[in-house]
Amino acid sequence: MSERTNRLFWSVQAAAFSIACSACAAEAAAPEAAEPGPQGLFSIVFSGGLIGVAIMLFLLALSLTAAYLGFEHVLTIRRSELMPDNLADRIRELLLAGRVVEADQTCRQQPCLLAFVLLNGLAELDTGWTAVEKAMEDAMAEQSARLFRRIEYLSVIGNIAPMVGLLGTVVGLIMAFYEVASTQGAAGAGELASGIYHALVSTVAGLIIAIPAMGVFAIFRNRIDQLIAEAAYMAQHAMAPLKRRRLRAPVAAAAPPAPPPVEGGR
Repeated sequence: MSERTNRLFWSVQAAAFSIACSACAAEAAAPEAAEPGPQGLFSIVFSGGLIGVAIMLFLLALSLTAAYLGFEHVLTIRRSELMPDNLADRIRELLLAGRVVEADQTCRQQPCLLAFVLLNGLAELDTGWTAVEKAMEDAMAEQSARLFRRIEYLSVIGNIAPMVGLLGTVVGLIMAFYEVASTQGAAGAGELASGIYHALVSTVAGLIIAIPAMGVFAIFRNRIDQLIAEAAYMAQHAMAPLKRRRLRAPVAAAAPPAPPPVEGGR
């Protein structure tokens, strides 16, 4: 959240706290018979009227989406899925033996991040090692961006949830003050306090969703950085035989031609 939003958030919380304290003091000074408030967590969460229920349902949808994304990323963003065991070693052995076609087929049989990078490098084999390296770097950057786009939704949820909760708080406070204004100040402290705690429930729900979502996003972001760096190293290691072969070829081509035979007697 921006600095202006943070100031608004804490201003609303301070105002709500001050009003709640004033209401409690007034109720202690002049106790009145009041109806018992809603009991139980479910009743408190869904006791904010039609708008409050809509906001809480939206927050519930955000929480379920964040949970689904977290479990899905746990299953897909891992080393065994992005870089299968022994794939880089097998490709290196095939390239050492000069079996480029078999190396290409092996990569196609195991589609993953590492195989995609190696296939892009092998596709540029005829244009030289510089082109191979550039193709692998581009493929790695593309796959890295794709993984980061997948986890970006967790960051979006982590930023939206507190804003939705703040919206519920502001709406609840508006309703509480409207009740006081419509009764010309005759509304009791219990009614005012009820409107205020209804308003604060959505803020708590938004924070409960946002904190884990942002934490999980940070964990996956660091994990992707680590896996991308490891995949880049493995790709370079697997393609190293091609680099050595390309380096030896120019040396042989640049060898000076043998001198012509000298004719006898001249």
